[in-house]
This record gives sequence, structure tokens and C-alpha cells, in this order.
Amino acid sequence: MAAPGATALARYQWAADYINGLIQRPPTPPPGTPLEAIRARALARMDRLRDFLAFLGNPQDRYRVAHIGGTSGKGSTAAMLAGILRAAGYRVGLHVSPYLQVETEKLQIDGHLLSGARFADHVESIAAAVARWVQTGREPLTYGEFWVALTLWAFACEGVDWAVVEVGAGGRFDLTNVLLADVAVITSVGLDHVATLGETIPEIAWHKAGIIKPGRPVVTTVDDPAALDVIGREAGALNAPLTHLMPERDFQVLASDASGTRLLDLPSGSVIHVPLPGDFQGANAAAAIAAARALRDLPRGPIDIATIAAGVASTRFPGRMEIVQQHPRVVLDGAHNPDKMASLVSNLDRLGRPSRRIVVFGCLDSHDYVTMARLVARAADEVIVTAPSATQRANAPTQVLADTIAAAGRPVRVVVEPEEAITAALARARPEDEVVATGSLYLVGAVREHWYPSADIVLACNSWPDRAGSAGEGARA
Repeated sequence: MAAPGATALARYQWAADYINGLIQRPPTPPPGTPLEAIRARALARMDRLRDFLAFLGNPQDRYRVAHIGGTSGKGSTAAMLAGILRAAGYRVGLHVSPYLQVETEKLQIDGHLLSGARFADHVESIAAAVARWVQTGREPLTYGEFWVALTLWAFACEGVDWAVVEVGAGGRFDLTNVLLADVAVITSVGLDHVATLGETIPEIAWHKAGIIKPGRPVVTTVDDPAALDVIGREAGALNAPLTHLMPERDFQVLASDASGTRLLDLPSGSVIHVPLPGDFQGANAAAAIAAARALRDLPRGPIDIATIAAGVASTRFPGRMEIVQQHPRVVLDGAHNPDKMASLVSNLDRLGRPSRRIVVFGCLDSHDYVTMARLVARAADEVIVTAPSATQRANAPTQVLADTIAAAGRPVRVVVEPEEAITAALARARPEDEVVATGSLYLVGAVREHWYPSADIVLACNSWPDRAGSAGEGARA
């Protein structure tokens, strides 16, 4: 355990190291693993987690839950819904997955990251509970099981009224699906994580639809008919009221630029300012708004449009078309699958066309990296290929990425270390140019250190430590 009186930063580091020490195997099964074996392992993990939560006294039953899934957009949607609930006067926990730089990004209370000291306190509590659990003859928790148990326990201890929880991957067999959520949101369905979720849209949609609960409302902005059919059938079978949002019928994206996105909410006729750039954020905001409207039996009554607008306008989310400096403009975006990359490429010019665009690009080999590289080549004037690092996960082969980009006629070179790659890009960029770092959230997290060091984030309890205001170790969160 951490030494008594250790600094918050030291205690945070001890807790982070403890959790990461639980990693025993890559999250993706090796090629050729039978589907039955993958699902059996997932179900066993979920059962073990349910049993452990019961051992803890079922902390997840002490608050209400919104569960957010989808291939793309789920993190932004979760952050916006959390903002709406905060604006409505509720104490809100937000869990996002994965984190960019520090573990406490996954444990947010009322818009602040949990402090390093509180984080360590909760890790110590769960570690001690696991030790007691093992003494009864049960198996210890895996990394993912520990994380979800920690999250649900911490939210209870911190006294939240609502927990907004982002799915890790898939949905039906995701560990967060031990929750009985008051509302589920499915933002999109695309081809991603095909090794575990399937190689077709209906197969992946079946996984996403697994977060729908009997009689509980579900909201979706899915536009693929094959995916929507699967979601609709699941909702119907479970008697879950389904709200399907469509652009032009339910919402309109009026404009999107560096200041954010303007959304027309057609049910109310109100224009909502979404402070996240990219026209795709319009659908994410519409999903968050619809989810807030779907909530039942709220102690403070239905959430009105003014509160909704204030909550959305308060949202900040790192690493999603995030502009971290000007002259040259630097944009960080964790577009880690072809759908996300296509959205990024189509939206970059909305920020203002630069004289030249230099892209720092790297991704993991579990995604369709060749398609992503071709999309990058369409948007870039030159590319620096790099290799993001993730524990027990391989990066996409840098030479294949470079060759794909070169075949599209773009100048390209390889700089393996992400920190050196962003430094090289900044050195080449003139004030009127733009540097974009994309392809993996692990890459974005690594290069974001250039502007926002992890230690400062932990101490400020804020992902933007130089603008943290009153947030810090003394804050309740």
C-alpha cells in the first residue's frame, strides 16, 4: 500500500502502477480463437464481476445510470449528457474509456477528475476487498474487472446521483454491461474490433444492442438500416422504448467551425451551442439531449431546454478535434477507426484551410490501418508516421503505413517515437500551417504531454491544468 503521508501525486502513481500491474494478457484474443471461447470467457468475467459487486454490497445500486455505447461518438455523447445532468443540479460521475493521459480521466465527479489521493484511497479499498474475496476461495479480479469495480465503488463513495458510463468495446459482453441502466444510448455502428465483435454490421450491431435493458428507454442515432434493424428488434423484444434520431427530422447541424458546432434542436426550435468542433458532434449532442428527455421520475422534474443548452455548452472533451495551440494551429484527434478518420478528414477544413497540413499519424494493428492511411493521405500535404505505444498491444507496421501514403503521392517519413514525431512536425510547420496528430487515442495522449503534462493534470484534477481554476486537491472531487 502507499506510504501514509505520501503526496497526492505519489499516491496517484502508486495506484496507477497497482492497476496496470494487473494486466496479464492482450485485450484482443489471438487470431483463430473460436468465437465460443471468446464469449465464454467474457461471460465468466461478467459473472465474476457481478459476484464481486455483490460482495461489496452492490455499490452500483446507490445511484442511477446512463449507459453509452457505439462505434464512434460515445465518449463525446457521455460527456455532454453528464454536463446536462450537472446543469440540472445533480451530482454526476462520468466514466470514459480509454483515458488519454491519466487514469483519473475515467473517474470524473462533477466535471473534475478524481484527485490523486482519493483515487489511491479507492484503489486501496478495492485491493483490500479483493484480498478478502480471494481468501474465500474465489479467483482474483482481472485488470478490466478491477477497473469497473473500482469505478462503480468510487461513484458510490463520492455520493453521485447519476453515473454516465461509456462502454469499453462492443456492449453485450462488455464488463460495464453488469449495470441496469435507466437509459441506453447507441451512437453509431461501424466496422471496428472485428476480431471480437464480428466482421459485418449486423454482427457488430448485435453487440451494441446488448446494452438495451427490459423496459428501459434507448436512444440511437444509428443510420445504417441493417444495424438499425438489429437494434429495433432487440428493443422490441425487451419492450424498451426506442427513440431513433434522424438529421433534418429531429435535429439540424447549422454550422461547425473552430469555435464549435451550432445545432438546431427541432422539438424545441432552440439553437444549441456545442463547444466541440466537427459536424458529427451534432448527432452526438442530439443523442445526449434525447437521453436526458427520456429519463423518468427525476426528483427535480423534466429537464428544460435552457438547462439542456447550458449543460451542452459547458462540455469539454480532450483529444477530439482539440485545438491545443495556434500559429501553427495544432489539432489532436483520436480517430482510431476508418469511420472516425473519414469524419475527421471531412471536417478539418471547417477549422480554416491552412497553408499546409502536416499530419502525425500512427495507430494500432487491431484496426483497418491501411484504409485509415489512405484517408490520411487525402487530407495531408505531408505525413510523419509514428508508432503509438499501448501495453500488450501492437502498433500498425510503420513501413506499411508509410508505403500506403507514399503510393498516394504524399511526402512521408517515419519517426517511431510519438514525442519525437510531434516535435519534428512542429519544427517543420510555419505559423500559417496546421499540424494534426491522429490515428490512435494512445498517440494523442502521448503527444498531448507537450502541452499538458500528466503530473499537472493529476494535481489540477483537470485535463487543462493551466485553466483549472479552483479545481485541485482541495476540491470535493
